[in-house]
Amino acid sequence: MLPKVWSKSMVQNAREKLIYAVLGAAALCSVVLLGAIIIAVCSSGLPAISVEFLTSVSSFRKGIIGIAGNTVNTIFIVILTLVIATPLGVGAAVYLNEYARNSHVVAVIECALQVLAGIPSIIFGLFGMLCFGQTLGLGYSLLCGALTLCLMILPLIVCNTHEALKSVPCGYRQGALSLGAGVWHTTRTVVLPSATPAIITGIVLALGRIVAESAALLFTAGSAGMLPHEFSDYLFKIFDSGGTLTVQLYLSATSQGDFKTAFGIALLLLVLTFIINTLTRFIISRFAIQKKGCS
Repeated sequence: MLPKVWSKSMVQNAREKLIYAVLGAAALCSVVLLGAIIIAVCSSGLPAISVEFLTSVSSFRKGIIGIAGNTVNTIFIVILTLVIATPLGVGAAVYLNEYARNSHVVAVIECALQVLAGIPSIIFGLFGMLCFGQTLGLGYSLLCGALTLCLMILPLIVCNTHEALKSVPCGYRQGALSLGAGVWHTTRTVVLPSATPAIITGIVLALGRIVAESAALLFTAGSAGMLPHEFSDYLFKIFDSGGTLTVQLYLSATSQGDFKTAFGIALLLLVLTFIINTLTRFIISRFAIQKKGCS
């Protein structure tokens, strides 16, 4: 019979090996599932990808399937939403972290933001349709969809930016304030630059939710995929109905029954997601290099 100390050691080693095996199996399952999704989307979507598919507008009379209009609508929605939501979200987070003095009010606001972040998108779509579409008279338009998406991603941007600002060491603020700098000057020149990589990460997460959203946009932006005839008409396109790539993917896979087009759009979205994540990592690494150089 082995000594008691050795039996405990054996039990501990067996436990470690079991945990290692379980965690390894979980990691392997994640990789396999991700690989299976990528392979399935690529194999089914590549036959749909062509120059005509990417640069033309669908016309059943001419027998043409294209997503150029949906791509332009997606770009408009993304730009409009980020231009409106980013300053509001970052500004609100700066106020909560740097200026608000009542901790109880801040706690209530944080709780409300977390609740809003978990609300299903279709509820935002219904609210946007009633508030922006009917009350404000925007109807089915890209502007109505962008305003609705702003409500969806604002909690995400505020919460992520708030956490990024809280992660900045207090010594940075105290050092700047002790040198006579004001709160705004300290926030602008010390706190925000230090938190920029994390803030960008939060904005990219919000960007991913914008690109992936379809339910709310069906109620607010519509599903039209046409392009303006004149270049000057692009300035007023935000007041027209427009279906994004995800909306067209949903319509192609359901009411239209065109799975080839649906997988083609899915492949394009997969590539766009990869490009966005790659650019984000590059930008964050550049900020990190500049920060090290300044220090």
